[in-house]
This record gives sequence, structure tokens and C-alpha cells, in this order.
Amino acid sequence: MLVLGDAHADDPDNRRALFAAYREADADVALQLGDLLYYDLPIPTYFIAGNNEDFDTIDALRHGRVESSAVTNAHLLTDEAVEIEGLRVAGLSGNYAPTQFERPRPNLQGERRRHFVRGDVERLKQVEDVDVLLTHEAPHGLPVEESYEVGCEHIDGLLEALEPRLCLVGHHHEHAETTYGDTRVVSLAAVGERYYDLNPETLELTSYSTPSS
Repeated sequence: MLVLGDAHADDPDNRRALFAAYREADADVALQLGDLLYYDLPIPTYFIAGNNEDFDTIDALRHGRVESSAVTNAHLLTDEAVEIEGLRVAGLSGNYAPTQFERPRPNLQGERRRHFVRGDVERLKQVEDVDVLLTHEAPHGLPVEESYEVGCEHIDGLLEALEPRLCLVGHHHEHAETTYGDTRVVSLAAVGERYYDLNPETLELTSYSTPSS
């Protein structure tokens, strides 16, 4: 199973790297960790929205209203788990903003649609038997290099409620690993640097250099 970090594929060079990873991996299905920004994809790709997206497209995907030839094989994960190659995969789209967290999602407008809200988190906590959780925001303890303290208590709470075997994190464009309770947590490098293969039986994650396009 192909696993992809942040893509930022609205940029032509990044888009070429994204498609080079798809070609090289030659997989049947993919997971993607947000900041995708291009939604016409060669194979079924289950993704979470990041903090940089076309939020009109994301809204359309949330509500099943996509009628665009520019959206192919892009499946947004919201507040349910889907079965992919025998794994139950769930995801939380968006990043955290304290000023927006308590608002109902329909009240988020414009760029504020990039955030997750309490309702998203609470609905996701009700999902059962999650093997792999995708998040754009990180839990505490992930050793990535940023100019701020990394870690969101609401992601911590999701890991405590769902107890997935594996949590994959986008946003930081850096490969790093930790554990949270019994969950292995992996931050993924951006697609321009690496792509990953996930073994559905063992959850072993192997990284490869993205070939030049």
C-alpha cells in the first residue's frame, strides 16, 4: 500500500514528484496525509485534508457533491473508518486552532475551513477497531524540528480513545517516529523527498527516495 506525505501538488514540480511516486510504487491504493492540493489521481487515494487545500473541493468531498472532472480517485476521510486491504483506516482532517475548535463546522468560512472542530474529534472517537489513524496535526512527543512546541492534546485524546496500532502524521515534512501508549507514531517526509510502502499484515513502513520526475 502506497503512503504519501504532504504533496503541495498545486506546484508543477511537486505534482511531477507526486506522480513519480505513484509510478514507482505501482500500488493499487494509496493513503495521503494532507496538503494534497491536486485531486485528479491515478489510483484510489484515501486522504485527510491538511491546512493547505482547495477548500471548496474539500467541502464538496465532505458532502458527496463532487461533479468535477478534476477530482478522480480522491476519497476524503472524515469521521468514519474504511477498510483498505484488510485494515481499518480512519482520519482527522485539518489542523488545530483554539479560537475555532468549539465552533460548529458549518460556521467555519473561507480559510478557516482548514481547521478541525470538537464535533469532528468527538464523532471520530466513536469509531471502533481502528488499525491506522491519519492526522495532519501531531500528538505530543513527536521529535520533529519546529520553532514551536509540537503536540496537540486533542490528537492525544484520539490516540487514547481509539488505540490504533499506527498513527501517520503529515504537516511537518520530516520523517520522525515515537510511540504514544501502544501506538507507533510516524511523521512522514514530504512527497518530493520520500514515499512509503505500508505492509497491511505487519504494518511495517518502508521508505524510498522519490525518483526525479
